[in-house]
Amino acid sequence: MGMSYPSVPGRPAPAPVCYRHPDRTTYAQCNRCGRYVCGDCMRAAAVGHQCVDCVRAGAASVRQPRTQLGGRLHGSGQPVVTYTLIGINVVMFILQMASGQLERELTLWPPAVADGEVYRLVTSAFLHYGAMHILFNMWALYVVGPPLEMALGRLRFGLLYGLSALGGSLLVYLLSPINTATAGASGAIFGLFGATFVIGRRLNLDVRWVVILIGLNLVITFVAPLAGAGQISWQGHLGGLAAGALVAAAFVYAPARQRNAVAAAVTAGFLAMFVALVWWRTGVLLEMFGGAIILS
Repeated sequence: MGMSYPSVPGRPAPAPVCYRHPDRTTYAQCNRCGRYVCGDCMRAAAVGHQCVDCVRAGAASVRQPRTQLGGRLHGSGQPVVTYTLIGINVVMFILQMASGQLERELTLWPPAVADGEVYRLVTSAFLHYGAMHILFNMWALYVVGPPLEMALGRLRFGLLYGLSALGGSLLVYLLSPINTATAGASGAIFGLFGATFVIGRRLNLDVRWVVILIGLNLVITFVAPLAGAGQISWQGHLGGLAAGALVAAAFVYAPARQRNAVAAAVTAGFLAMFVALVWWRTGVLLEMFGGAIILS
């Protein structure tokens, strides 16, 4: 509402001043609250002008639009989680190249995990064997990450990536030869491939390209070692693919009002299963080594 000033008979009323700058005379008023505003405190509105405080209050009361699957359409439009994950992988690769010990200490080597170094199940997903390895994985993350992050929202996308990476590490720990060390974000990337397929089906989109992409990568996974192109962890790829598809299905088929509760329950259930299977596999390996593992 407008401000009133006491008047003295025979003396003109004082000129109104800006509510934020009392030293500035102004006759412009905010169309929302009626306060007087100077040019610096005036903002254009749909009708007339508003003061900066009313503009902020109005922006805070506007609900951010969401995608069909509950993702929040952020004003910046930037896939922050995707770019952060790429950055972490690149930094870890640089450190890995600078220190020969890092690869030895953080890759997924089953005897070391059974000996108590369980953190390798996580750290191995951020290491890579060579430039081509990390370039392919980061390119794939750069391509499929942003649309998934927009569709699901940052939190659920981060959970999807993490659970896919753990799914890949879990199957490696359960099934890979104990004398091999595994590293790479491929499990998480395959999880994103699986999630892209699930979300595409949920939205009735053409998913043939995803099927072809997954098929080609699985062919490479199993054929490349036979052609002498080095070992590729099929366990990590399949584990990540299955985890990503299952987690995405739980996220996108959940009722709209229960999305957060379902995401929390799925994450807790997956982690509980992960811990149980790691504990079981550790017991098997310890029994194989006679109850004690000597790392050389």
